[in-house]
Amino acid sequence: MYLKKIPNKKSGKTFLSIVKPYYHKESGNVRTKTILSIGYLEDITDMEDPIAYYTQLAEQMTLEEKDLERTATIAYKPAERLQPGICNRKNLGYLALSKLYHELGIRRFWVSRQRTVKSDYQLDQIFRMLVFQRILDPGSKKYSFEHREDYFERYTFELQHVYRSLSTFSRYRKDLLFALHQAVSARYHRDTSHVYYDVTNYYFETDVPEGLKQKGVSKEHRPNPIIQMGLLMDSQGLPIAYELFSGNTNDCLTLRPVIRDIRKRYGIERMVVVADKGMNTSNNIASLLLRGDGYIYAQSVRKATKELQDYVLDETGYSAMGEDFKIKSRLEPREIQIQDVHGKQKSFTVEQKQVVFYSRNYDLRAKAERSQAVAKAQDIIAHPGRKALVEDLGCTRYIRNLNIDQKTGEILPNGKKTPVLDWERIAQEERFDGYYALVTSEMEMSEAEIINTYRGLWQIEESFKITKGDLQARPVYVSVQEHIEAHFLICFVALLLLRCLQLRTNQRFSAGQLVESLSRASGSLIEENLYVFDYYNDVLEKVGKAVGLDFAMKYRHAKDIRQLVAQVKK
Repeated sequence: MYLKKIPNKKSGKTFLSIVKPYYHKESGNVRTKTILSIGYLEDITDMEDPIAYYTQLAEQMTLEEKDLERTATIAYKPAERLQPGICNRKNLGYLALSKLYHELGIRRFWVSRQRTVKSDYQLDQIFRMLVFQRILDPGSKKYSFEHREDYFERYTFELQHVYRSLSTFSRYRKDLLFALHQAVSARYHRDTSHVYYDVTNYYFETDVPEGLKQKGVSKEHRPNPIIQMGLLMDSQGLPIAYELFSGNTNDCLTLRPVIRDIRKRYGIERMVVVADKGMNTSNNIASLLLRGDGYIYAQSVRKATKELQDYVLDETGYSAMGEDFKIKSRLEPREIQIQDVHGKQKSFTVEQKQVVFYSRNYDLRAKAERSQAVAKAQDIIAHPGRKALVEDLGCTRYIRNLNIDQKTGEILPNGKKTPVLDWERIAQEERFDGYYALVTSEMEMSEAEIINTYRGLWQIEESFKITKGDLQARPVYVSVQEHIEAHFLICFVALLLLRCLQLRTNQRFSAGQLVESLSRASGSLIEENLYVFDYYNDVLEKVGKAVGLDFAMKYRHAKDIRQLVAQVKK
């Protein structure tokens, strides 16, 4: 409908009416039907702009008419039965992820690579499905394939195509990571002046070490073969890149190859690497400084030299920041030793700033955690006949004269020696509760800047929790190395999409809240081409506003849904 203006030559006035065009079959022409006669424009004196008002009214009447046309009568048929294998419920929440997926150019990337792959299946279709499924309903690749009809998408591939495509995904892994880095830098203004690095591992559903799957120090104290992952993240919490290492690789050995590869591929001029104390080694420091980079590392206080421990406990030089926090720093030359290209040990001195601080909150947390560990240790002493659980192994450091099988957890006889609590060790640890130390190459940074920058490391730890928890990246079921690499590529992209969505919603929701809400934003087919949706909450409201989607509609026609699917791909 629209506002029609008809001039009257005799009176010199303009007659207004709202009309609707329609097709006249007999004449074959388009005619108009008057819906509302308004009157002469010149006679309307009670409004400031009649043309604008009635133009908007015509548009509103058009929308209302469309809503009436969509009204459907649902027939209740008691004898109607479901057909086997038909999925009548589909997810709509994935469209928020699809919006980000296409904004980052992932579809464009795989379409361009499709030309190099001789196949009758679409790489982007498979990759997109695996990423969405990893976020909303994670499982094996076979499980993901079996649930491909849970979305408003038409997929044209078979299970065998899913497995074949994994090798291709692995082949273009680093190219995709670089493309994502460029897209994130452009859209989210990525800052790589400070980057965060950490390592974790993932276990396999097998007992046989092979290739990257090797026995190592499991973060979850599992006996299964594991694989190491080093992850690099920016200051916004968005992952930059990752690398896989065999399960028996020491954590501190993973940093240098990751940084070297990133600098070469991404063209980053200088970065300050922020990492936990596990990366604080001579070789890592030398490698960064020789390339012109910097570092902020944690430094263990309990395992430090007596000189550093005395400096930490000495009240001299501390500046109080409130009643519960104090801080001080000093310039402390450090002698480091590295191996040259001939394998010879060489030592040299580097200048670094050392920042130590005390936090009462950290103090109370450390005491609470130790209290729980001591209680478990006492329980083990009181019940020597039982096996120590995997989660109990950490508390055994507080027990003297304990002989325990680290693989099985079984407490073994230890001659005539009786297990007792190591009160001396407990008292020694308590002295340093609440104290932390950081070392950095960045002399010009203030104490507060160094601490605040280091505190961003929690986001990478949170990312590992997301991959292991919400994304269920482990246990890993695939066994071929190329398939393993493709699996973690899919997990990385899934993590990136979730982190981007958190950023777009101003960090208001956890990854778990986003996953739950998007997975519940589903509709059921109640009549031909008509779906009813039954879940909406604050998360979906904010997500919808962030990506330009409306999840509040209770009824949607299949045609409208197809338009939404096409809309997010633009």
